[in-house]
Amino acid sequence: MAKRPFFKRDFSRQVPQEAQNRINDQIRVPEVRLVGENLEVVSNAVGQEVAAGVYPTRKVREWAERMELDVVEISPNAVPPVVRITDYNKFLYDKRKKDKELKAKTAKTVLKEIRFGPNTDDHDFEFKSRHAREFLEEGAKVKAYVQFKGRAIVFKDRGELLLLKFLKELEDVGAPEALPKLEGRRMIVIVTPKKAPKK
Repeated sequence: MAKRPFFKRDFSRQVPQEAQNRINDQIRVPEVRLVGENLEVVSNAVGQEVAAGVYPTRKVREWAERMELDVVEISPNAVPPVVRITDYNKFLYDKRKKDKELKAKTAKTVLKEIRFGPNTDDHDFEFKSRHAREFLEEGAKVKAYVQFKGRAIVFKDRGELLLLKFLKELEDVGAPEALPKLEGRRMIVIVTPKKAPKK
């Protein structure tokens, strides 16, 4: 059987900029805690029983070198730091994949705006409330505001009553983050959906 060419892993190579994990010679503490799912493979490769636990860093590096793998620090703040014997490029790939999945799961909150005037009539109010209800049922937040132009700012009480009526109308599907408040020439309220969005 042909002998596998001996490949010497560069234990002094630099950690890529994107990664915060130290590897190999960059781990300079005397002891590390070894963990991982591949400890049985490590045991077979080094010819001795290797279980999760604390070992001299030098020894763990020797095992990794024998397996042509890297020692990767995964919890630098633990005492002693936690490491794993693995292929560093595969480790980075898996990490990026996990981060991507996490990002995808974290749904982005959509903020829809509904604008009123201080003299909005009933028909217009109902039409806009209906739209706001749809947005909330879809899982979006709704930012409703009354825009005051020119001297209309004297009707800010009317604007507040309008927004309170709007909140009352939607209380079964949404809850306000805070009471309506005046910001410049706008009186604003943000409504958050109560239930999970419809699929």
